[in-house]
Amino acid sequence: MSGTKDSLSRLIELAREVKPTAQQKEEQRRSFVYGNTGIENDAITRHMVEEQAAVRQDD
Repeated sequence: MSGTKDSLSRLIELAREVKPTAQQKEEQRRSFVYGNTGIENDAITRHMVEEQAAVRQDD
């Protein structure tokens, strides 16, 4: 069992060093927006979030 714990600890340490790319951050942001707005308003679609993100990028 100790080996599993050590392996898991090592994986956690490696994961802390991973830096997401700008594209990955944007994808995460859009996913967060969709998930949170969908809770309040089930009429919100992923397509709507994508459209608004595109408008935001043009600003």
